[in-house]
Amino acid sequence: MSVVLTTASVPDQDKLAYWCDAVGRELVPMTVTPRSDRPFSGRIASDRLGCVRVSTMQADAKRISRTPELVARSPEALVAVGIQVSGSATLIQDGRRSDVSEGDLVVYDTARPYSFDYPERFSTHVFQLPHRALGVTDAGIRQASGTVIGPGNGFGAVLRPFLSTLAGSAHSYSGAVGDKLADSVIDLVATLVAEGTRRVPVHTDTSRSDLVRRVRTHIDRRLGDPALSPEAVAKAHHISVRYLHRLFEGEGITIGRLIQQRRLEECARELARRGRTVPTVSAVAQRWGFVSPAHFSRAFRTAYGLSPREWRSLRTSAEGSGAPAPAILPAVAPPAVAHG
Repeated sequence: MSVVLTTASVPDQDKLAYWCDAVGRELVPMTVTPRSDRPFSGRIASDRLGCVRVSTMQADAKRISRTPELVARSPEALVAVGIQVSGSATLIQDGRRSDVSEGDLVVYDTARPYSFDYPERFSTHVFQLPHRALGVTDAGIRQASGTVIGPGNGFGAVLRPFLSTLAGSAHSYSGAVGDKLADSVIDLVATLVAEGTRRVPVHTDTSRSDLVRRVRTHIDRRLGDPALSPEAVAKAHHISVRYLHRLFEGEGITIGRLIQQRRLEECARELARRGRTVPTVSAVAQRWGFVSPAHFSRAFRTAYGLSPREWRSLRTSAEGSGAPAPAILPAVAPPAVAHG
């Protein structure tokens, strides 16, 4: 459901303050300076598609500024793509000036100061995406900021109609469809940034490896949760499922296979323990996130070549006799199913 904020019913003396609060809530906090002494008029409508915020703003001529103080108070770094529907604007960021005309796309970064000057009444669509969702370095985003793409540009000619249509219909999509559309927007904006920097959109080795490490730790801590899945992992790290899969392309295993492999490893370790109190196979499976004993047994046999009971018997007898015990790591990668 759209959030719509408008100055239409606000007393004249309160319109500007109301508008500053509205912009801060639906976009990011900014100072607003009208270019006329008349009572200010503005309207903003916003929707969510996954981690992407889509807003349409119509307002009187004004200047807006994102100051260092306001940047410092904001919890999240966002990349914004604006579509100038009507009117014109001038963007200044990092000392670069960009003139934006009707039909143009413009990229800017809310994590660094900027200003927009709108000399006349205008309308614009704004798409805001978290930095971390794009898989683009901060340096790449900095290089792309201020990029203006006209409607005749090859990539802009494809991207602008898609984003414009999406802005007009964002309120009508279910959560599941919205998430898929957000993935598409993220991929397209990452490509747009790459076009602006002439670089392939990738994390630095350090940031990529750090994120992979955090994902692996997250999985290990939640193996017992049957709801653990690629979708849940992506949501917990505020990235798209598509980017999560791309992140693990260099790891030699899919995220679904990793979840199941780690569950099977923990089950194998627990089944091999000797003690007075021995949990049942189904109890072990459930403790590590498998909800179906039959599915667990099939997956275990695929990975180890033995049923869970045969594994337990072989391991415990090997330890009792002093013979070498079978290795814990699965010899065969299990099917890519994250749930039990």
